[in-house]
Amino acid sequence: MNYLYILLGGGLGAVLRYCISLIPFRSDFPFLTLITNFAGAFLIGLINGFAIKKGLSENSLLFLKTGLCGGFTTFSTFSLETFNLIENHHIILALIYIFLSIVLCLIGVMLGMEVSE
Repeated sequence: MNYLYILLGGGLGAVLRYCISLIPFRSDFPFLTLITNFAGAFLIGLINGFAIKKGLSENSLLFLKTGLCGGFTTFSTFSLETFNLIENHHIILALIYIFLSIVLCLIGVMLGMEVSE
């Protein structure tokens, strides 16, 4: 049964990520992936905060954290896009992207935890 919760959450997360990718915004800088990763970090922080403060069932956590957040966030895409930036000699953009991804996603987790209080 645990696999079903993960499957359903992951499918929903992947569909939401795909919806964001349909936003008609084009740039050399991967803003949509950055926004997706920040939103996913915020969401997992929010879920974790609720789980700590209010308690969530194991099934809910599997659906939300492992499934939904796992299917929604795009770290593998982040890695590929960073590699592509470097390969295309956009070193400064790659470094900015790495820095912003790490800092904003950490802030997203922190904000999500704070909002859950």
